[in-house]
Amino acid sequence: MSDTVTNALVWCEIPVTDLNKGVKFYSAVFNTKLEPTEFDGGEIAFFPHEGDTDSSGHIYVGKPAEKGTGGTIHLNAPDNLEATVARAFDAGGEIVGEPVTIPSGRFQYMLDPDGNSIGIFELAA
Repeated sequence: MSDTVTNALVWCEIPVTDLNKGVKFYSAVFNTKLEPTEFDGGEIAFFPHEGDTDSSGHIYVGKPAEKGTGGTIHLNAPDNLEATVARAFDAGGEIVGEPVTIPSGRFQYMLDPDGNSIGIFELAA
């Protein structure tokens, strides 16, 4: 392999109780299309990514942590924070708190319909 991975984070996995509902939710929130695919004897749905060294992840049928108690995965807002948060709410997510500004951008916490803690991140202009 000639590519070198330089990011500390290389992959994330988000458990959902129903893959089709998870695909519908995450596709709507992030303006993309997650496609269920067979993998290792089960079905998962990958977030879009380019190349073998991009950080990305997938959703799979599993047991989410108790509502809001698991680790938080931050995902990139495809357009802007407000629009992505609005889509999350409309798709059945729960918005947690107000946007937080940090030197590299802004983010806001939400819970997906299974209670997974998700941060929606917008890079600073």
